[in-house]
Amino acid sequence: MAAFVEQTFFHYALLSFYLLGPPTFIALRFFQFPYGKHNRVGWGPTISPPLAWFIMESPSISLPLILFPSGQHFKNPKALLLMSPFLLHYFHRTIFYPLRIYQSTSKQNTKTTIGFPLFLSVNGFLTQALNTYLQVRWVCHYKSDYDSDGGLFWWKFFGGLVVFLWGMRINMWADTALLVLKSENGGYKVPRGGWFEVVTCPNYLGEIVEWLGWAVMTWSWGGLGFFLYTCSNLVPRACASHKWYLEKFGEDYPKNRKAVIPFIV
Repeated sequence: MAAFVEQTFFHYALLSFYLLGPPTFIALRFFQFPYGKHNRVGWGPTISPPLAWFIMESPSISLPLILFPSGQHFKNPKALLLMSPFLLHYFHRTIFYPLRIYQSTSKQNTKTTIGFPLFLSVNGFLTQALNTYLQVRWVCHYKSDYDSDGGLFWWKFFGGLVVFLWGMRINMWADTALLVLKSENGGYKVPRGGWFEVVTCPNYLGEIVEWLGWAVMTWSWGGLGFFLYTCSNLVPRACASHKWYLEKFGEDYPKNRKAVIPFIV
């Protein structure tokens, strides 16, 4: 009975994740979250950006410790291997990235730091909790073809891993470049070099590519849903950032850059 209830919950959670995508995409076409370059007052209490990022991403490293040992594939080396790229990404996002934000802001020598709305942190926490539950439970419990897919596991894993690591490299490189620019003071500047010559938001491009690789590795509805939700969240945000840069820098901003997908969007 408990297994049936949990499986039903998993299916409805998965359906909910797919249903979140379209309204997220539509809403972000007309409204931007009030932080960073889009910061606006009047959105309730704020907390420091490093703490906000830690809170939002924390389910991705805490929930696996709780959920994974309860899965039927807990001791399967393939399941442990498959889960490792997800944990690698989010260990960086939860621990190292907030520390890098803190170090960057501390170098700006400003008396005040723009806060991050608390309600966004809570929203991010809940969304990440839902996503982590789906990804972890699929890998550790519901995936049933680890040893019966005729060797396709390794083709999907290594093919997806190459895509995943490529995206992670782009994402981390772009994040580093943006943090360096912020630490130099003097307000916002036009990012130059590398992927910034092709798109405005290579950090978002990298993350989209990462989760495309994850969808291939897991070959699951949950992995595909995560990739689609990432697109519905990051593509309109990248378009808004692209528009912001064009309006702020005018003729000084490269006109051949796209927002997030090279030569397309």
